[in-house]
Amino acid sequence: MNYKPAKPSFLGRKILDPIDLNPIIKYIDWTFFFHTWKIAGKYPGIEALSDSVSCQPWLLQFPESEREKAQEAFNLFRDARAMLNELVAGKKLRAKAMLYFSEATSENEGILFLPNKTQETPLYIPMLRQQKPNVTSGFCYSLSDFVSDLSDFIGIFAVTVQGAEEISTQFQSQGDDYNALLVKSLADRLAEATSEWLHEQVRKHYWGYAPGENFTVEELRKIPYQGIRPAVGYPCLPDQSVIFDLNKLLHLDEIGITLTESGVMLPNSSVCGFYFSHPSAFYFMIGKIGEDQLNDYAGRKKCDPEKLKKWLARIYL
Repeated sequence: MNYKPAKPSFLGRKILDPIDLNPIIKYIDWTFFFHTWKIAGKYPGIEALSDSVSCQPWLLQFPESEREKAQEAFNLFRDARAMLNELVAGKKLRAKAMLYFSEATSENEGILFLPNKTQETPLYIPMLRQQKPNVTSGFCYSLSDFVSDLSDFIGIFAVTVQGAEEISTQFQSQGDDYNALLVKSLADRLAEATSEWLHEQVRKHYWGYAPGENFTVEELRKIPYQGIRPAVGYPCLPDQSVIFDLNKLLHLDEIGITLTESGVMLPNSSVCGFYFSHPSAFYFMIGKIGEDQLNDYAGRKKCDPEKLKKWLARIYL
């Protein structure tokens, strides 16, 4: 493909703090919220419901055998929206984000972040590759395929929603486990919604490679846009230890994110990952890898293969 990489509006880091959560709410995907509560299925139009009266005609679209589950979803949604409105209006939850753009090249099955004014030395982050060919193309993909080996740009990001842990602890101290879980699950969905909103801002403004993009929120969920934002832990980025590499550039503590020894971000309502702008970039699953790739990957990470196995336990054969 004849592709000329677009240069971001800045190189290095930018912190967004505070972020107004009011325009973020519409980006929440309630389907995944219901999955957290073990309520399977899809409930289109539920975002437009305001009370039990408006719920009645909405329920009629479902087969009679599914209406009880739809009613359960509505009851949970009603409680969630009421709490969400209170949390956002009272500024009890705080959203922050960090962006980082860099010149980059694809090198040795990885991505090389080149120096800039905030990064004095290059940083190489190795990537994994599928060992089972893609059924459509017959090709084994790696995220490094979406960065040019000549001259390109790469982005990374972190988003966090803070305040939920303290509120949840208060509910637990009162014996209210329902609302304790409700506030945590809402914060998780807000973090994902903020990631979706921020990616849109990146495509249209901060990176600006798609300034004319104009999709509805519903359309965005089908990923019709150019570029991807795989977070650490995604099937195409299954090595949780990559978070430590990204932290060398982001300095996550500056927006209140800390990392555990196992690479878990605290607060839990946080997301961190890459931005790829290449038109051919898509989400995929690395799948299982063998001893050969484990050893090669360990060599490129300068890591003991035995220690690396704990990070790749989900995919190592």
